[in-house]
Amino acid sequence: QVHLAESGGGLVQAGGSLRLSCAASGLTFSAYAMAWFRQPPGKEREFVTAISGSNGNTHYADSVKGRFTISRDNAKSTVYLQMNSLKPDDTAVYYCAARPSPLIVVDLGLYRYWGQGTQVTVSS
Repeated sequence: QVHLAESGGGLVQAGGSLRLSCAASGLTFSAYAMAWFRQPPGKEREFVTAISGSNGNTHYADSVKGRFTISRDNAKSTVYLQMNSLKPDDTAVYYCAARPSPLIVVDLGLYRYWGQGTQVTVSS
């Protein structure tokens, strides 16, 4: 049974940093593309960033490019999201997602497994 568990969310002031982690179990981690999505209050879930399964290719939403960095440790079956220069607009529930392909996509419908989400709140 696949399980994704996010951690690291919290309350931070604008301009601050947070690091999210997502620990995966029950899957061959290196064979999966991993992504972070977020859902701001009252809005739809949106793509943030993704990383490919093996070669480390990454893709970012324009809104986070240059501020967020995704990385993965296949030995630990964990994906990370380093978030710097946080803004109040980054406030959302952040979800980790896994796709059974090494290729990156931005369509949330193509990700099979999801974590329970972790709240990130950025105060102004």
